[in-house]
Amino acid sequence: MPGPLYIAVDLGAGSGRVFLAGLDPNELLLEEIHRFHYPPLEENGHLRWEFAHILAEVKAGLRIAGVRGRELGRTIRSIGVDTWGVDYGLLRADGELIANPVCYRDDRTKRAMEQVFDEVPCTEIFEKTGIQFQNFNTLFQLYSETAEIKKADKMLLLPDLINFFLTGNAVAEYTNATTTQMVNAVSGDWDVDLLDRLKLPSRLLPKIVPASTDIGSLKTEIADEVGLTGVRVVAPATHDTASAVAGTPLGKNWAYISSGTWSLIGVENDEVLINEQVLRHNFTNEGGAFKTVRFLKNVMGLWIFESCRREWQSNDVDVDYDTILQDVADAKGFPAFIFPDDERFLNPPSMIEAIKNQLGETGQKFDEKPSAVAKMIFDSLAFRYASVLRTIELLTGNRLEGIQILGGGGRNYYLNQMTVNASGMNANAGLTEATVVGNVLVQAITAGRFSSLAEAREHVAANFSFAEYSPRPSSELEEAAERYSLIESSFIT
Repeated sequence: MPGPLYIAVDLGAGSGRVFLAGLDPNELLLEEIHRFHYPPLEENGHLRWEFAHILAEVKAGLRIAGVRGRELGRTIRSIGVDTWGVDYGLLRADGELIANPVCYRDDRTKRAMEQVFDEVPCTEIFEKTGIQFQNFNTLFQLYSETAEIKKADKMLLLPDLINFFLTGNAVAEYTNATTTQMVNAVSGDWDVDLLDRLKLPSRLLPKIVPASTDIGSLKTEIADEVGLTGVRVVAPATHDTASAVAGTPLGKNWAYISSGTWSLIGVENDEVLINEQVLRHNFTNEGGAFKTVRFLKNVMGLWIFESCRREWQSNDVDVDYDTILQDVADAKGFPAFIFPDDERFLNPPSMIEAIKNQLGETGQKFDEKPSAVAKMIFDSLAFRYASVLRTIELLTGNRLEGIQILGGGGRNYYLNQMTVNASGMNANAGLTEATVVGNVLVQAITAGRFSSLAEAREHVAANFSFAEYSPRPSSELEEAAERYSLIESSFIT
C-alpha cells in the first residue's frame, strides 16, 4: 500500500506554488498542483502584500491537492508552509489583521539603520544576533512602524501568519525568526534586551519553535472548506532558503548557492560564527533545520535580470528566456560588468536606467541589446558569487571543494557554467525545487518516515540526477576577473 503524501506551500516574494509530494522508497514525487501570483500593491502610502488574496490562493491549492490525493488513492498526512523572510503582519487581540503586510522593498526603512545605530551600536547588534545588516530586516521595519504597532496584539512573520489562519495557533518558527535580526544567536530566543532598548514591544512576539514542530490540525471550518479532514500543519524550515538547504545533499566542505530572485551563498555550520571579520564582510548566521546554522551572504540575484525583462516586455521587445539564454551563450568576450549589490538595484523605477547609470559612473559603455544586458548581468553575478565564496573560505578557514546550485536559477545553464569558471570549483545543479523538497523532508521526519536529516538527504541523492559542471579556465577569463574585481572594490569600502 502506498505511503502518505505531503503538501508543500512554497511562497516567494510575488508568486507561490502548492505541491503534492511523495517519499515512498525509490520515490521522489513532486507534483505542482497550483501556481499563483500576488505582486505587491501601493496601498495607504506603502507597498503591501494583499494577504487575503494570498490566503485564498493557498486554500485553493490545498483544495486541489486534496482532490488529487484522492485520485491517487493516497492519504495526505500534513501541510508545510515556507515563505521569504523578514515580512510580517500585525494582528489585533481578536485575531484580525490590522492592515496588509508591508513589502520589504517599501522605502519606509531608508534611514532606519542609522537611527537604530544611534541607540544601539551596530557592533553590539551583530554580537547579539549574528545577522547581516540589511535595511529591510524586520528589526528596522518594526522600528519604522507607525500607529499600527500601537493597535497590535501580535506580530507574526508571513509563514506563521498563514499557519495562524489555518490552525488558530500562533508560533514563530526558528529559521525564519532568525532573519528578523531580533533573535539572540546564543539563546535562540527573542533578544528582549535589544528590543527594550529600541522601545520595540516584545509582548507582540510569539513563542519560537523549531522546524518539525507539529503546530496543530486545520481549523474545522478550513478543513471543511478545502476538503482535508484530519490533516496536520507542520512547521518545516519556514524560511524558503532554510528549506532549500535542508533539501540539498551537501557534501563535506561544499557550499550552496540558492539561485533565484535573491542569491544566497553560504555553507552549513554546526554553530554561529561571530567576529569582527564576519561583521566587516556583512555575513549572516541564519537558523537552519535541526540545529544547523546557515552561514551565508545575500546577493542581489536574478531580480536584476527579471526586472529588465519586464521592462523589455512592456516595450514590446521579444525576450523569450530560452532564446536570450542561447544568445548569451553564443556571445564572446566580457564587454562590461556591474556590481550587483548596489542598493540602487533594490527597487528602482527603471532597472535598465539604474544599470546604465552605474556603468556611466565606472566608465563603461552601455549596450542596450537585451542579450548584451543579460550577459553583463549573468557574468557580473558569477564573479560576485566567486568573490563571496572566496570570502567564505577566508572567514571559516576551510577550503571549499564544490558548490550545490539550487533553486529556480539552477535552470540557467550559462550562469551555472560561468559561476564554475569564475570560482574554479565543480558544481552540481538541477534541484530547482529544493525548497519544496526540504519542506516535505522536514514534514516526513516529523511523521517518522526518516530518522534524521542526513537520512532524508540520502533519499534525495539516491532519487535525483544532478547536472555536473566543471571549470573551463582561460586567459580571457582571468583578465575579466581582474576587471570585475576593480569594479567591485570601488563599491565595497
